[in-house]
Amino acid sequence: MLNLQIIIGSVRQGRGGLSVAEWFEDIARKDTRFTVERVDLAELNLPIMDEPNHPRLQRYTHDHTKRFSEIITRGDAYVFVTTEYNYAIPGALKNALDYLGPEWAGKPMCAVAYGGVSGAARAVEDLRRVAVALKMIPLVQGVVCPLYAQQRDDEGRFHGNQTQTEAAAETLNILAEMGAVLKARRLAAA
Repeated sequence: MLNLQIIIGSVRQGRGGLSVAEWFEDIARKDTRFTVERVDLAELNLPIMDEPNHPRLQRYTHDHTKRFSEIITRGDAYVFVTTEYNYAIPGALKNALDYLGPEWAGKPMCAVAYGGVSGAARAVEDLRRVAVALKMIPLVQGVVCPLYAQQRDDEGRFHGNQTQTEAAAETLNILAEMGAVLKARRLAAA
C-alpha cells in the first residue's frame, strides 16, 4: 500500500484549498491502494526557511524541520492542492518545498489546482519546475477547478463536477501505478 500525502499549499485565512483538499481526500480514502495523509501547511506553520545547512545534507537543527522531514519521508506519492498567487505557487508552499531535499526525491507528484478563470494553471507549471529541481516525478494528470467558489455550498464545502471527479480517479490511477514502481525502486536501492 502506498502512503499518499495531500499537501495543502495555501495558509491564508479563509482559503478555499481546505474544502478542495477535503473533496479530493474523500475520493482518495475510498481507494484501497492508498493510505491517505493530509499535510496542512497552515497547521505546520513553518517559519521562513531558517536552517543553516543546505537541505541536501539533511543536517537539520530545528525541531520543526526534523518533524517536517519525518512527515514528508513517509510519503510515497504527493498531491499538492494549490491556488495561484501572482502566476506562481503560494509562498508558503515554495518555502515548504525548499526546506527539504532528498525527502522529496524519486516520488511522483500531481496537483489539484483551484482558483479563478485559469484554475491556477500557471501555478501548476511553476510547481512542476520546482518538483523537477527536487527530483520528484511530476505527472501530467491532475484536477483543475476554475471558478471553484461557484462549486461551494452554503457551508463552504467544495463539490467537484463529473469531469473533476473523473480527473481525480485518473490522477489516483497514475499515482498508484508510478508510485508502486518508484517505491520498489527506492526499496531496491536502500
